[in-house]
Amino acid sequence: MTGGGKIQTLTAGGSAASDVLIVGAGLAGLFLALKLAPRPCIVISPAPLGQAASSAWAQGGLAAALDPSDSPAQHAADTIAAGAGLVDPVVARLIAEEGPARVRDLLALGVPFDRTPDGALALSLEAAHSHPRVARVAGDLAGKAIMDALVAAVNAAPHITIIEGARAAGLIQDDRMNVTGVILRDTEGRLSVQTARETVLCTGGSGGLFQVTTNPPEARGDAIAMAWEAGALLADLEFVQFHPTAIDIGRDPAPLATEALRGEGATLHNRDGTRFMPRYHDLGELAPRDEVARAVHMERESGRGAFLDCRKAVGDHFPEHFPTVFAACKSAGIDPRTDMIPVAPAAHYHMGGIVPDFWGRSSLDGLSVCGECTSTGVHGANRLASNSLLEAVVFSHRIAERLREAPLPDIRAGIGHVPHELPFQALQTLRQAMSSRCGVVRDAESLASVARLIKGLRAEHGPARSLTSASLIVDSAINRHESRGGHYRSDFPETGEPHRQFLQRPMEEKVSA
Repeated sequence: MTGGGKIQTLTAGGSAASDVLIVGAGLAGLFLALKLAPRPCIVISPAPLGQAASSAWAQGGLAAALDPSDSPAQHAADTIAAGAGLVDPVVARLIAEEGPARVRDLLALGVPFDRTPDGALALSLEAAHSHPRVARVAGDLAGKAIMDALVAAVNAAPHITIIEGARAAGLIQDDRMNVTGVILRDTEGRLSVQTARETVLCTGGSGGLFQVTTNPPEARGDAIAMAWEAGALLADLEFVQFHPTAIDIGRDPAPLATEALRGEGATLHNRDGTRFMPRYHDLGELAPRDEVARAVHMERESGRGAFLDCRKAVGDHFPEHFPTVFAACKSAGIDPRTDMIPVAPAAHYHMGGIVPDFWGRSSLDGLSVCGECTSTGVHGANRLASNSLLEAVVFSHRIAERLREAPLPDIRAGIGHVPHELPFQALQTLRQAMSSRCGVVRDAESLASVARLIKGLRAEHGPARSLTSASLIVDSAINRHESRGGHYRSDFPETGEPHRQFLQRPMEEKVSA
């Protein structure tokens, strides 16, 4: 290992490589590991298995056309409509058609999805869905229940090796630019190399780049930055979805008031009790998320405040129907059975990311990608509620189908680069600027000011990964001169011709020490 400036460089040999290396231990990573059986694989988990994954915090559930009155075609149509003109219809149909089978896989693993009295799956309605199709657990515990079942299965699976307390800090590439593994950083800051014949990034999103987020603070787009540095194809990084109803109690990350509450009939009001969503959209509280988030933002910016009223819709059933939300409210001295819940938009899901093909292959040999760090084309400019868990299991399954028995190449010696991390206070400065100037409402002046801040932080602290991922989002937002889905420009409020923004670092650019 050599050091130079604010970059460390590690060289790895080509021997003793694992078969498949899965970086990330959320739903995408663990489901993939199980589906790979009997092929040996290693899963890298930054925390004890089942902790610190966004998947475990998912409240709404998993969308799939499971009711006889519903169909994959209608689910795909709803997905396309919500995505504001940028959804790939082939991918939308793919995940809609494969979704029911993946729900059955989760049932077989022991996930206790809610049932009706006659034993059928209890399906809820969420925003922009034309049918109730979201499978839930105890109202708002779907993510936790799914992760609990996966962790138990992974711990019992002999083909899976878990490395805990480490996260990817850089990709290893050979002289042909093929990915041959990752550099790991443990909790003490020590670096090591793990080589692999196939590396799969399942590292989550980038909400931690924003001051107000529902994501784990460590989710700062590291996969996007690493893939960009390695020369992978990215797309649509400007599209960040802000959940309209994070619980506004000053916590980092912000607790979430699930969309299912509005599906049950909860309504949004300002401080004096006036319901405001009908002024913004004909669908009221069940309008697409970007519309609801902007309405909440506008009410808060006007000084009128924004509150979710669940008193009639849920009332005394709150503790058993929505235990996670109830506990978060009670911990802050709010009783949602009798009080309105203060809410604010929060960075929740990144629609943009690394581009895969239909089988999860990135544009770099040796590198597959799955989950929120990807841009499959299914979410477009505005993800349909509860499609994220569906996308994760569908693409995990497809990657496993491709890799389970496929011959994987021997690997060559490679090299990787690791920038130093951004100091805490500098990171907080970045997060504040991203929320206030690259958030729910954007304009050229605000975006340019964030770009200047990032340039200054890079000059002071070096090319930290958080600065790279933030810069990619900001630059993409600057270059999209229209408003579409989760990207709203007050200086370009109209929607133009639909187009995706693809980004790829020129291969001749090298990271230098």
